[in-house]
Amino acid sequence: MQFTGRYASPLGDILLAADEEGLTGLWFEGQKHFAQSLDASHEERELPLLDDAKRWLDQYFSGRAPDFTPPLHLTGTAFQREVWDILRGIPYGSTTTYGAIAVQIAQKRGLAHMSAQAVGSAVGHNPVSIIVPCHRVLGTNGSLTGYAGGVDRKRSLLALEGVKQEGRMTDIARTSSLQNMG
Repeated sequence: MQFTGRYASPLGDILLAADEEGLTGLWFEGQKHFAQSLDASHEERELPLLDDAKRWLDQYFSGRAPDFTPPLHLTGTAFQREVWDILRGIPYGSTTTYGAIAVQIAQKRGLAHMSAQAVGSAVGHNPVSIIVPCHRVLGTNGSLTGYAGGVDRKRSLLALEGVKQEGRMTDIARTSSLQNMG
């Protein structure tokens, strides 16, 4: 059984969902893939886990990197979960590219190439936005391509984290270190 709660963020209302294991969803109202992983049978209820997620969001929207992560229960394909794990490793205030994530996965799997478009699809289907920071993934030239919550929100989230946006990659050193993780 999933339970839901709501959060009023500075960028619009957010629907939160959780089950007994952890947070299963965090979506801006009306975003692409809104509530896609939400069970048809769910109940709106206050839960400590949802309170933790709201506390995390309070810290985040106050302009501070949260000092904890609420328990997550991400469901998706093995490939999607692999991409989402990489997203979770992108530090607050840093960015990477779809291509850099593709290179990292290809290296981990011993492949010559991995499709950045496949990575982009997995990033776009991230059910727990912001906490699993898909907004920190940019196009090859640093462009603000794609974000299920909308590019304006992506720009605002990056600005909140202090990421300088000049239409180019903003943190190449950190991106390079992300490619070498794993």
